[in-house]
Amino acid sequence: MEGKGGGSAVNFTNERILHIAMEQSAVDAACRAADFLRPENVVVQSAAHPGARKYLSLPFDCQLISYGGNIVASVNEKYRAVVTDYVNRFPVEHCFETPNLHVLNDELQKENLRVCFMAEYFLPDLRFLRPLPCPYPVKLLRQPDFAALYTPQWSNALCEQRKELDVLGLGAYDGEELIGLAACSADCEGMWQIGVDVLPGYRRQGVASALTSRLAAEILARGKVPFYCAAWSNIRSVLGAVKSGFRPAWVEMTAKPAAFVAEMNGKGQEEIIR
Repeated sequence: MEGKGGGSAVNFTNERILHIAMEQSAVDAACRAADFLRPENVVVQSAAHPGARKYLSLPFDCQLISYGGNIVASVNEKYRAVVTDYVNRFPVEHCFETPNLHVLNDELQKENLRVCFMAEYFLPDLRFLRPLPCPYPVKLLRQPDFAALYTPQWSNALCEQRKELDVLGLGAYDGEELIGLAACSADCEGMWQIGVDVLPGYRRQGVASALTSRLAAEILARGKVPFYCAAWSNIRSVLGAVKSGFRPAWVEMTAKPAAFVAEMNGKGQEEIIR
């Protein structure tokens, strides 16, 4: 693999990485980072911010975020009472799952909103993050190398709708054929999100975890925090994240207009949480 590129490394610790993630979540949610550490739930009015993650549609109608201890709800003021009642009615962990989630969805449906996205986010644990061996040669890729790769087989690693954010990647090759790709998008100033794809015939060989762990190291060397997102039902993706040295850090639930949800279901569910 090629040597590390430009940028100055930061002396990261797990505590610093978590703090950076909370600071970014605070920008996204229009709250304070300290709100995620409070013993009680917090409900704030959502607002757009130029520093928010680029793929978010702000302001939120209803966004629940938890780092485990409480819930911060970033909402349209119109839904403050409904959401406040909900998050204070059930334990934190149950607010993100059925059957309790039906209570919130039933109330939001009265306003033509529905629960839409639920995802778990992972951060690197420096006690376990190590560049893992890959059974195939690995090459460092940069933005110009992605031009011909915006195809379905690489749609988790790269995002055609936001090509300008895809900044760095690692490709695994069997001869001249690209068989695995991990790439990251500069979704916000301090954090880059990793996505990974491996061709079907090359899975279960450790390619995904090798590429993910190595790309995480490349990102940290550039002074950015890598993060990883998966649906908690996507066992293969979650296991890959854990094997790569990532650990669960926070969860999010997003409500969207009913028409948006219907349109997504009409097209078929796509992996768009990147």
